[in-house]
Amino acid sequence: MIGGKIIAGDGTKLRAQKSKKNNFNTKKIDRHLKYIDNKLQQYNEDIANADGDAEKEETQNNIKLHSTRKEGYKKLQQELKETGAPQISTSDPESRQMVIRGNTTEVAYNVQSTVDAKNCIPIVYEVTNQNDKKAMGAMVRRAKSILGTTDFTALFDKGYYTGTELGIVQGLGIKTLVAIPDQASKAPDPNYNVKNFIYDQHNDTYTCPEGHPLTTSGKLYLKYRGTSNQTEFKQYRTKACKSCPVKDLCTKAKNGKVIERNIFTPMYDENRKNMEEDPELYLRRQAIAEHPFGTIKRQWGFDHILSKKGKKRASADVGFIFIAYNLKRILSLIGKKDFREMYGHFKLCFNVFIQVYRGILMTLNSLTTVNLNYLTNSKPNPKMLILVANQQ
Repeated sequence: MIGGKIIAGDGTKLRAQKSKKNNFNTKKIDRHLKYIDNKLQQYNEDIANADGDAEKEETQNNIKLHSTRKEGYKKLQQELKETGAPQISTSDPESRQMVIRGNTTEVAYNVQSTVDAKNCIPIVYEVTNQNDKKAMGAMVRRAKSILGTTDFTALFDKGYYTGTELGIVQGLGIKTLVAIPDQASKAPDPNYNVKNFIYDQHNDTYTCPEGHPLTTSGKLYLKYRGTSNQTEFKQYRTKACKSCPVKDLCTKAKNGKVIERNIFTPMYDENRKNMEEDPELYLRRQAIAEHPFGTIKRQWGFDHILSKKGKKRASADVGFIFIAYNLKRILSLIGKKDFREMYGHFKLCFNVFIQVYRGILMTLNSLTTVNLNYLTNSKPNPKMLILVANQQ
């Protein structure tokens, strides 16, 4: 039921069992601390002007309450500083506040899924607390391991369009069709966009549509300095821009056209080539990747994580949902009659497994002083088996 020729990936946000008020970043903590400092100053002034012991006692209780809260925020502030994390959650520490749609945010997990195109069956999933940008490489690598081949095409939307991830996937020998985001700087005339400039790898030059070569000094510049995404690149330009009659169609820059090229440019070019050669194929991505999410979230109502306390539990939660989806999908595809026949084969395999399992228990029983006879009934205790294995 798995075609193994086309896979499509996507992510969806499932809300965590947590309120936004229990999620903090540096700005939010600073805002709370400022508010508390103002209240403490006000309370100290109130004590000085208080009439009677009752009023002083109430004010002192408020000071104690706000001081305790201040210490709590200070601890969260210190934890953010030590870990370098952008935000922190108290009740579910690995959940993160994310954009759900538009300007709407929720404390959530981002569930990544890779779906085989033949029958819209998910083959890989992963629960993350990050956006889509760094997810494609790991998902496709796991899909390759499951399918046992690299002879397939991966379809992803523009949220996954990063050089590092394209490099990982293409480095595995897998064809990519990843949507290209709108470029911030475009030529006034589309005929003079960068994609229409021809790169000569041997001479390390570009040639513009008017036939002028753009060269580089070889100097490396650094983009996104001081961040984890910093990238070195070279600039290409030509003096011919000054006297070029179509300069106004090519660029708005006074000093002429400048093209930037970094180590990921070949990956972007390869992906662009694939998109241009088969645009109809990419259009299938949405119908493939969003089929499971539409069923799970809209029809079944699973728009949030049921468990708490981290990604591991959330992943188990989502895993059960995908198992249910795949079983129902298979039943729908093959029909009840064929499903019963298939279940009969599974039942036979399960009975064989039980016999092997009991044989292992009997062997262990002969090697240990722990009595395992009661474990060989129809309800074996895995915890006791692990205990015995540890003892041996």
